[in-house]
Amino acid sequence: MKITFFTHSTCMLEIHKNFLLIDPFFSENPILEKRTLLSNKYIQSFERIDYILLTHAHYDHVCDVEFFAKKFNSLIISNYEISNFFNKKGLKTYGINYGSFISFPFGKLKYVWASHSSSFNDGTYGGNPGGFLLHTDKGNIYLSGDTSLTYEMNLIPKFGNLKISILPIGGIYTMDVEEAIIASNFLQCDKILGVHYDTFESIKIDRKKAKEKFLDKKKQLFLLEMGESICI
Repeated sequence: MKITFFTHSTCMLEIHKNFLLIDPFFSENPILEKRTLLSNKYIQSFERIDYILLTHAHYDHVCDVEFFAKKFNSLIISNYEISNFFNKKGLKTYGINYGSFISFPFGKLKYVWASHSSSFNDGTYGGNPGGFLLHTDKGNIYLSGDTSLTYEMNLIPKFGNLKISILPIGGIYTMDVEEAIIASNFLQCDKILGVHYDTFESIKIDRKKAKEKFLDKKKQLFLLEMGESICI
């Protein structure tokens, strides 16, 4: 399984030649040059996007969904309300909610609890925010979405061991670094990919200190540069 980080919470997962784009946030991203999406060198490199996974409806997670879904004929997977929102725009969607695992060609996917909020920029209700628990024969991964620290995270490893977890670490709107370390204990997962930091002034972090804090607990925090990948 290959994980490529782009910006904010936007990542691409490659599993058995299936490409899953997570929470696309390019066009309105303040740290990226204001240019057309098609001129972005990373987007130009995308050969295809089979699935788009959306954790909640905030603009910094969904602003480019229509662009990618139309360009690549992707299947959007999200909660019932977000899926309906995009289905009404003529896009392919698969609506889910907190419940059982659902099988896809890339593995099994489960929508799980996140403690946050969820609404579109126009005020449309975005349903319950969530994260995704993904089980594959290449290993299991937890994408928490935007969330505070929650005791429900203790349930995640009961379904199977995790190879890596993707957690927000910027604070203010989500967990910060210290809380993400506690979350990793709940998850019984010592490899964390940090997201949702440095994009806005309010969520700036000290990257060196963040890595040191994880290392002090004998854990590894990955803070990837734009376009950088790891394989698990």
